[in-house]
Amino acid sequence: MSPTVVPAIPAVHREVRLADQAEGELTAGHFTIVEVPVPVPEPGEVLVRTRVMAVTAAMRTQMTKVPLPMPSFVPGQALWGAAVGEVVAAPGGGFAPGELVHHPYGWREFAAVEESRVRRLDPDALPTPAAHLSQGATAWGALRRAAEVRPGDTVFVTGAAGGVGSLAGQLARRLGAGRVVGSTGSERKAARLRAELGYDDTIVRGAGPIERQLRRAAPGGIDVLLDTVGGEQLPAALAVARPDARFALVGALSSQLGGSGGALTPVELDTGLIITRRVTLRGFGLYAHPDLPQEWTKEFGQGLREGSLTFPHALLQGIEQAPRALCELTQGRHIGAVLVEL
Repeated sequence: MSPTVVPAIPAVHREVRLADQAEGELTAGHFTIVEVPVPVPEPGEVLVRTRVMAVTAAMRTQMTKVPLPMPSFVPGQALWGAAVGEVVAAPGGGFAPGELVHHPYGWREFAAVEESRVRRLDPDALPTPAAHLSQGATAWGALRRAAEVRPGDTVFVTGAAGGVGSLAGQLARRLGAGRVVGSTGSERKAARLRAELGYDDTIVRGAGPIERQLRRAAPGGIDVLLDTVGGEQLPAALAVARPDARFALVGALSSQLGGSGGALTPVELDTGLIITRRVTLRGFGLYAHPDLPQEWTKEFGQGLREGSLTFPHALLQGIEQAPRALCELTQGRHIGAVLVEL
């Protein structure tokens, strides 16, 4: 094997900063792209050149003044988020130049990252570095561990065209579901969900009452809900839940992608139904399952190699496209993960 060639480190690089907190529709004016010196790693840090970064709905929420259970972005400072990059300098010796790693400081071309926050990646585990930024680990963990999908289950996935949902339909099938229904925002997306991504039927927001559409798509009721949206879809799912249904709640897109970008999604639930039908509602977060990324990578790699799984995603080119990528995500322009290659 030939030695890894590490590119020369430039003197300056670009990063994307928050220009102002976002209220209302997100636009390119909420971001600035600046050129700054490449950071020098301190002891215990590595310098990483970012190759590809993810944008997610949670980032829209982090741009607001809404109190959050996570740090918010600060006007005048660089944004951050999941990214895959290449180590270019490692003064502590814990990593080697040329290694592929996952790190939390996207939105910049180079990042000095604490060694404890860098996760080494096997370059042969997945076909492309971008695949390491799928949200499939959340879908896999929510369906397999939180909802415990069983053979023959009817599964309902909200936000089925998003980064989690576009893999959740395929994974529900992989786990033995008998029928899979997904919700999305347009018939164009719904057609692709049915044709390519494992969904038997779909409901379209705005095409009629959610509960009525869901009763048509799942006439026998549902056993499992994977909810990435919240809002009106959660009580609709409860209304058609079978006894002992299991609900895994992983997101709140209905508020995150709304005009306020908020984090709260208040809904009214019928506690009588929850009790009499013995419905389990369980929140699921990947951060509580540190072993899941490795488990998911093995499952995902096998599925991609066999052709039994696909990775729907949009890949924009250049850090200057990162603001556009997040704006388009909030507008529902894409199916699957939204990534930027630097």
